[in-house]
Amino acid sequence: MSTAPDSPAPDSPAPDSPAPDPSAPAVLDHRDLAAAMGIFTTSPVVGPGLPLWQPAGAVVRRELERLAEDVALAGGCEPVYTPVLGKRSLFERSGHWGKFAADMFPALDDGGDDPLVLRPANCPHHAQLYAAEPRSHRDLPVRYHELGAMFRAERSGVLSGLSRVRQINLDDTHVFCRPDQVSDEVRAALDAVLDVLGVLGIEVDHVRLSRRDGSGRWLGGPEQWAEAEERLRAAVDTSGLPWADGPGEAAFYGPKLDVQVRDARGHEETLATVQLDLNQPERFDLGYTAADGSRQRVVMIHRGTVGSMERMVAFLLEQHAGRLPVWLAPVQVCLLPVGGAEVEDAARALRRRGARVRVEADGSLGNRVRLARGRRDALLAVRGPREAAAGVLAVTDPATGERADLSADELGRRVAEASAGREARVRLGGAWPGDGRPDDGR
Repeated sequence: MSTAPDSPAPDSPAPDSPAPDPSAPAVLDHRDLAAAMGIFTTSPVVGPGLPLWQPAGAVVRRELERLAEDVALAGGCEPVYTPVLGKRSLFERSGHWGKFAADMFPALDDGGDDPLVLRPANCPHHAQLYAAEPRSHRDLPVRYHELGAMFRAERSGVLSGLSRVRQINLDDTHVFCRPDQVSDEVRAALDAVLDVLGVLGIEVDHVRLSRRDGSGRWLGGPEQWAEAEERLRAAVDTSGLPWADGPGEAAFYGPKLDVQVRDARGHEETLATVQLDLNQPERFDLGYTAADGSRQRVVMIHRGTVGSMERMVAFLLEQHAGRLPVWLAPVQVCLLPVGGAEVEDAARALRRRGARVRVEADGSLGNRVRLARGRRDALLAVRGPREAAAGVLAVTDPATGERADLSADELGRRVAEASAGREARVRLGGAWPGDGRPDDGR
């Protein structure tokens, strides 16, 4: 994935990034948005680059993990769990230790000759899962999916909020397939990425074919690489997406397709990749029994959709100025009682439908509305004597300017429907009272 140690710095803008538009509103930094919304915090006692996910942030991360898992399962992937530690020899054999020892945390001194280290990538563990049993050509492809943690010994000077961290929680899939299955698996992986980005409302700028250059920093021979690069080129050619050549941008073990997007500042960024690996199967002697009884080498594909949870949350916060799609919003309905009206029955009705509800009862209505807007709560629902008598809530959506009077059960039904469909907003209908201007999240 793009957050693996073999990739460029996540925040590096592309040379062709568009010039800033002076008339455009300033982009809010995800760190400021996260503080206002209660997404994550840090502690000098815990250490830099190790964000602590607060309840609101845990909601966003959990929903993204569910999306990644849903897409993986729909694509025939099998969930697995692997440890975050491994022997140093595991990563020496995979090539990670030789290439990235400086970016890995020091080995743990356990008194042995082969100490344990925190993994910089998940793929060597998945390779061992594949190697745990004999495989026939009929068994392939095998697809392992894990929401796993990996670690990078980033220097303190480059750490930044959720964008650069020392523990990366990654939506990671590894496919083991026959050579004749590579094209279909690459296309399926690319389709899965496009599906997820579509759900998240992220527009693809282009796909970069990241391949080796003439330097000697790559594992494997030129012939091996040429074959792998041609397979990826054929897949992206049939995708219908614009693509660009990227010599020197490959992973150290193989070429990849990087799905490039533009962040809120217009900078080019990689959010997801599809990587073809002919080297780790060779290093770990991963194979299968072919139809003629011979033993053949398997091909390994690294893929994911949401990618790093940390980077994706940072990206989405800035893209939406904190006002996330309703299915991701930490608080979907903020209940605001006035004039002594009771809202606990409404809160129970909403929660029965699965809505994430906050009751804001103390202080003036104006101050409570400001607090709810600062948190970017998705919907504001006021109940006063008039609404209580009618059995409704006066609901407003600050993002769209829509409003409606709805019963708690009906509002819960609509929120549940929007969440199930991973829709951006709850359909209310009607105009915002007053000037009709929606809240831009600032």
